[in-house]
Amino acid sequence: MRILFIEDDNKTAERVARGLAEAGHVCDVLTDGEDGLFHALRESYDVLVVDRMLPSMDGLSLVRSLRAAGRKTPVLFLTSVGGIDDRVEGLEAGGDDYLVKPFAFSELLARVNALARRPPPVSEQTALQVADLRMDLIRRRVMRGGTEIELQPREFTLLEVLMRNEGRVVTRTMLLERVWDFHFDPKTSVVETHMSRLRAKIDRPFGTPLLHTVRNVGYSLHAPR
Repeated sequence: MRILFIEDDNKTAERVARGLAEAGHVCDVLTDGEDGLFHALRESYDVLVVDRMLPSMDGLSLVRSLRAAGRKTPVLFLTSVGGIDDRVEGLEAGGDDYLVKPFAFSELLARVNALARRPPPVSEQTALQVADLRMDLIRRRVMRGGTEIELQPREFTLLEVLMRNEGRVVTRTMLLERVWDFHFDPKTSVVETHMSRLRAKIDRPFGTPLLHTVRNVGYSLHAPR
């Protein structure tokens, strides 16, 4: 799971990042509100953990801006501001959960895991398109340049995840969780094998690649730049 932690207290940031890494997650840490919003909008994260008191932009404004932009990434507020009115304000701003400092890391980890398990909001999209690649979500058909591409069910799901994250990097861990429902690293090349098969079907016959490998990070699907 990939987590963005926006926190300007270095000791708290180091403690949480270390604990999340030990639990098998990838944690990016930022200390500035505006920088945090920029990355939350540009990158794909499973959960955001956000302090309320931040430089440049406070946590409430950050989350309000995130929701206004249509991003539905689950948000856990982690803050020393813990009154009832403060909690209500945080949830009404678009937060999904609220944890007050000081806190036990085990509780934070449990809350983050619970947020990640929530089903995504129901989308009314019936089709996805990137350049000349089109996916019909109702008929479960994929076409590129007018040519239909036959995909196995797992390949279809893999491509759907990539297309829904057009232009963003999708990590191997994210793919294992979203396509195979693995919440651990099986130490196999299952992702790499399926990506190779997918690339052979959607890229090689058409000349212009849409699927790109981001070395040591993951994969990204986007139109030629």
